Amino acid sequence: MKLTTITQITVDGVMQANGHATEEELASGFTRDGWALGVWGDDTLEYINRLCERADAYLLGRKTYEIFAPYWGDEERVRAAAENPGSDRITTAFNSKPKYVASNTLTDPEWAGTTVLSGDLGAAIRELKTGEGELQVHGSGALVRWLLANDLVDEIILFTVPVILGQGTRLFPADGPDLALEVLASRTDEKGVTTQVYRPDGRPRYSPNRPTA
Repeated sequence: MKLTTITQITVDGVMQANGHATEEELASGFTRDGWALGVWGDDTLEYINRLCERADAYLLGRKTYEIFAPYWGDEERVRAAAENPGSDRITTAFNSKPKYVASNTLTDPEWAGTTVLSGDLGAAIRELKTGEGELQVHGSGALVRWLLANDLVDEIILFTVPVILGQGTRLFPADGPDLALEVLASRTDEKGVTTQVYRPDGRPRYSPNRPTA
């Protein structure tokens, strides 16, 4: 499977609390949540729908899973989507495909179709990647950083919202790893949200005669 990471970020790289902040985030002093709500152009929303539908399976970090499961897996939401096909395509996609959660603490996932990956995560993901299709990672910042550090990412999709947040957890850490990217696609919708699709392309080039290690 091709492993694709899909992340909503601000111009300054923050990915935290694009929707509603958790109680833990609010308690920590984070107050700028919801920065991605209501800012999407119609063509970007359609792109996201098609993106979710093309997945063959999903891989999530534990925290993202705990946000997604009660929302996308809500019984009434799932029932409404089933009764009115096409009305909520993301709900239909998430509930019709296998879901994997990277966690050593989650033992009894309630969301139907969920498998917990614990222990040797690298081996488990490499085994998944031997299959056909696409394995998508939505959100899950800590997991994405680990996947990049372990050279397991095949494609990176970033939705950049035109806002500078000034606080919050950023997708890419300040201490690397460094990574060159090949641009596969780039577009901007009518509300200024940009979509960039990248393929990891080894190490960047630096000034001549300067150490790269």
